[in-house]
Amino acid sequence: MTEAVEPSQGPLRVALLSYRSKPHCGGQGVYLRHLSRELVDLGHRVEVFSGQPYPELDRDEITLTKVPSLDLYRDEDPFRTPAREEFRDWIDVLEFAHMKTGGFPEPLTFSLRVLRELRRRRRDFDVVHDNQVLGFGNLGIARAGLPLVTSIHHPISVDRRIELEAADGVLAKLGKLRWYGFVGMQSQVARRIGPVLTVSGSSKVDIVKDFKVDPRDIEILPLGVDTAIFHPRGARVPGRIVAMASADAPIKGVDVLLRAVAKVATERDVHVVVVSKPRDDGPTARLVRELALGDRVRFVSGISDDELGELLASAEVAVVPSRYEGFSLPAVEHMASGTPLVASRAGALPEVVGDAAVLVAPGDAEELAAVLRRLHDTPAERERVGAAGLARVLERYTWNAVAQATVRHYRAAITQQNYLRLAAGKA
Repeated sequence: MTEAVEPSQGPLRVALLSYRSKPHCGGQGVYLRHLSRELVDLGHRVEVFSGQPYPELDRDEITLTKVPSLDLYRDEDPFRTPAREEFRDWIDVLEFAHMKTGGFPEPLTFSLRVLRELRRRRRDFDVVHDNQVLGFGNLGIARAGLPLVTSIHHPISVDRRIELEAADGVLAKLGKLRWYGFVGMQSQVARRIGPVLTVSGSSKVDIVKDFKVDPRDIEILPLGVDTAIFHPRGARVPGRIVAMASADAPIKGVDVLLRAVAKVATERDVHVVVVSKPRDDGPTARLVRELALGDRVRFVSGISDDELGELLASAEVAVVPSRYEGFSLPAVEHMASGTPLVASRAGALPEVVGDAAVLVAPGDAEELAAVLRRLHDTPAERERVGAAGLARVLERYTWNAVAQATVRHYRAAITQQNYLRLAAGKA
């Protein structure tokens, strides 16, 4: 339990929304898990509304209200066709039709389902916090009389841009454009929903540029790290490099890391562990075969928090090779583990790591390989960079501070909603 207490102005009843909440990878699920825990520890009541995959929550006091989709993208059966009896209403039909035409419907359909639930229960909550859903249904939340605060970790337009650049051929590009069709909706909603929280100055710039949100509506609130899980743990495995990243997403740069490790492994005894689950027939699996990495690379997934903490603390070097990051919780978690970090000079990463990591050009496997060789050969530099990263985390990134600042934004949104209500009554 955290010790610091948020200044008392009475506990709030918070509805926290997330259309999918994978607990160990993907920033949305990690953010929801830690923020909900800290809000409860500050004395607030939190109810999480989530679609599949559902989150892991750290306090029995947190209520999880499941808002099930058709779960069309489950790992074991992606793009599945549901049985007729699984269809419950018109939103399910919309979701399936959207998927069958190549789009990604979850932000829209989750927002419609959760709006229906919040209208029915509008007296149960003081404030609603949207964790990057940005669906058209969100526009009805304020009209239902509920103050709304929205987190945008980074605009998904950036992911779209990078995946389009990586797509091979006209058909592949058209497929990506259709898949990311929801980005236009998110842009429209972002301009109309009021206060926005984002995690870095870099993300704020991108939200203003891509979503055309008024910069005066955006506040920067960095994320935190759970130092009960991520901390130095003693001996490190010689030659071990660790990364946490969605393996098949071009934006995360796992391909760059694998190419760099292949270069280094011909000269030095190194291996890489990637916390992710690549598709058997996906681009990462094909690249591993092409590079003949064999037992020099291992992918792990579904591990416990303690196992993840042990893995990160066992590495001699950590890498965040992304082509873009709006913040990067993995970077902070690596630094909290005291592991020397190599990160791309991309997006918010320079802002997040400061001078406590070694920065390389995004997409440059040669430069990354050179840095990995140098760190492998220089224990003193590894020690210096790891210590600097740990010190930066302890100074700047705690979840309790994030929760306290978030509550201040909740109260401001409630005050603004009350003002608008009074003004409407006088008009």
